[in-house]
Amino acid sequence: MTSLGQDLRYALRMLLKNPGFAVVAVIALALGIGANTAIFSVVNTVLLRSLPYSDPDRLMVVRENKLPQFPEFSISPGNFLDWQKQNTSFEKLVAINRAAYNLVSGDADPERLRGARVSAGLFEMLGANPVQGRTFTDEEDQPGRDNVVILSGSLWKRRFGGDPNIIGQSLTLSSASYTVIGIMPATFQFPDRDTELWTPIAFTSRQAQQHGSHYLSVIGRLKQETTIQQADIEMKSIAARLAEQYPDSNAGWSNNVFRMQEYEVRDIRSGLIFLLGAVAIVLLIACANVANLLLARSTARQKEMAIRSALGASRWRVIRQLLTESVLLALIGGGVGLLLAFWGTESLLALAPEDLPRIKDVALDGRVLGFTLVVTMITGVIFGLAPALQSSSPNLNETLKEAGRGTTAGRHRVRNSLVIVEVALALMLLICSGLMIRSFMRLQRVDPGFNPSNGLAMSIALPGRKYPNSDNHLAFFSQLVERTSALPGVVAAGATQSLPIQDDFLVGFDIQGRPPVPPGEGKSTNYYAVTTDYFKAMGIQLLRGRLFTEQDNSKAPPVAIINETMAKQYFPDEDPIGQRIHLTQGPDKFREIVGIVGDVKQYGLAQPSPLQTYEPYLQMPFSSLTLVVRTEGNPASLSGAIRGEVLAIDKEQPVSRIRTLDQIISGSVQQQRFLMLLLGVFAAVALILAAVGLYGVMNYAVTQRTHEIGIRMALGANAGAVLRLIVGHGMMLALIGVAIGLAGAFAVTRVMESLLFSVSTTDPSTFASVSVVLTGVALVACLAPARRAIKVDPMLALRHE
Repeated sequence: MTSLGQDLRYALRMLLKNPGFAVVAVIALALGIGANTAIFSVVNTVLLRSLPYSDPDRLMVVRENKLPQFPEFSISPGNFLDWQKQNTSFEKLVAINRAAYNLVSGDADPERLRGARVSAGLFEMLGANPVQGRTFTDEEDQPGRDNVVILSGSLWKRRFGGDPNIIGQSLTLSSASYTVIGIMPATFQFPDRDTELWTPIAFTSRQAQQHGSHYLSVIGRLKQETTIQQADIEMKSIAARLAEQYPDSNAGWSNNVFRMQEYEVRDIRSGLIFLLGAVAIVLLIACANVANLLLARSTARQKEMAIRSALGASRWRVIRQLLTESVLLALIGGGVGLLLAFWGTESLLALAPEDLPRIKDVALDGRVLGFTLVVTMITGVIFGLAPALQSSSPNLNETLKEAGRGTTAGRHRVRNSLVIVEVALALMLLICSGLMIRSFMRLQRVDPGFNPSNGLAMSIALPGRKYPNSDNHLAFFSQLVERTSALPGVVAAGATQSLPIQDDFLVGFDIQGRPPVPPGEGKSTNYYAVTTDYFKAMGIQLLRGRLFTEQDNSKAPPVAIINETMAKQYFPDEDPIGQRIHLTQGPDKFREIVGIVGDVKQYGLAQPSPLQTYEPYLQMPFSSLTLVVRTEGNPASLSGAIRGEVLAIDKEQPVSRIRTLDQIISGSVQQQRFLMLLLGVFAAVALILAAVGLYGVMNYAVTQRTHEIGIRMALGANAGAVLRLIVGHGMMLALIGVAIGLAGAFAVTRVMESLLFSVSTTDPSTFASVSVVLTGVALVACLAPARRAIKVDPMLALRHE
């Protein structure tokens, strides 16, 4: 310990003696370690940290599927209840139905709350206990006994001020009275962080018989002795039996069992792992940079190391001293990097997609700090090892006679190799970033099928008890659309029960005159019940036929409008106008197709447009609609006025999910934007570090070759020849690095195929343009030392030793 203390004190003195070197090295390391810490904090929370439930490894998600149309789908109530009765793999299976409620209480404004209807036993299965009150009983999970509610801790504090006497009180939710029986902890966020209350799911006898209506999520806890593979096999066999029992609704349907933790992160896992690999490359480049700095510094310390060896110091003793210095340097860099990570993590949270699981829980916890410490120690050894090995075996005679210029050839080779590695790694990261940028630019240019400019959307859901029938729904929304259309600055106002990109409503269909489809092979279409001016408000283009009019009401013949994709796929050789289709939604009637509109992106810009069918809202009223308003100016400025019109019709009716159409489009690509921005930042840091590393090597080479340059110039070499000598050497290193980087990029980019849109992983233009940019930066990095070389005074250089 005494000798270690001596090594540390000496290492600290050496760093203080060379503050310029120490600052540059610390900055390079802090960037690499800080970036790795920030990204790992996200990976740790999202991918590695266990779910905050009891025994989370046995929690499973069960999803239905019907290949190839629906590789993953929600579950029908009838199937869920049959699963409960027939399975032997799960201790318990519970159903969740995301729901929303209109809360009216006291003098406060009415509010739309996100909630969930859940099976009794959900909270016990998750090991989640209320902070006050109790959870649901089996008796309360029955129709007529289900008017009880559990509040989230956040809602309890935000809306009710944390009133401890709230238990037992009644709340009016969607015009129905519910008794508060429990308060969950603020940390309990299930099925997502927006859920603020829970009520029993309480299937009615009619719902229990529904096998073709899919809207539930199902989770379960495996029995101790059961594996996920066994559960998956059993659930598939149950699905096969149900397909035989209910062929009209279940033919072709099966299911899959997933671990809940893996299921939650399925969409972001590959992107986060790729980012972690990207920041590891940044750290490697930083290590190569610092190793180069240490090699340059070790040249100036050759005599010191030779004297140590001459006085009896073993090679291991010299290596230990130099590794102590490099590890101390890494620890300082790691400390600064940790400070950068605190700031960087906040920036990550600001950029991260809103739907990233548990993103609000990201923090620099003990595991992250341990990761930083391990990375720091390994980093110190990595960048310090090569200089230590080079310096630990000096040529004593040559070094002590101060004639050791020729002994640095090995160092030159190592430094040159490190620069080549830096350039190669930087090129690989730049190409990956270039592909992501190119992919995102193409995604941004995709036509969503509607015009998002100056568009505003907001959701209104009428409570069933207050608005019990379709006439009530029709009266409310007709009045709202009319009043909204009359507001100053409104160009058009319409409404739909399913808004593209945000909502989804699938129905089956068949075409009059076509052969009946065998059970299980029916097709589905996205369905929209829309008001007359919906297409104008959205900016959806009419291609053929006509749009809906006020005459398309309940007294008129049923009509429908289809999109271009549906027209091409099902009417390739005939005119769709005048054809008749039957929908499984609404009355059992055929609708005449009266128009064809352009395709609209339903599942995001990266996905192809599905089949889409529109029906007049006047013929098929819904209780929940999204109002869409097109304005002359800033749409957000009208949100208050429109909310006022809603309250003028019904002072207890809340408005929710107010957003512009531009925000909807932006939100649909937030995951791609997140990956692109972070990868771009890391690539920029890698480029700067590689340029600095190349500059350092060339600058050091000029210093070492001052005597040689003086001789060349004294013998008649002109400035151009010297410039070509220095720049040529640097560009040779850069071009070797580019060649190696291109080969590496061809391999590395294969793993990011799922992250790209409409761009090949070996896109020639990206590979070529990035190579040119990096070569240009390398040229600039070489020119500064070369310009210094041509200014060398031959007389002074010839005296230089």
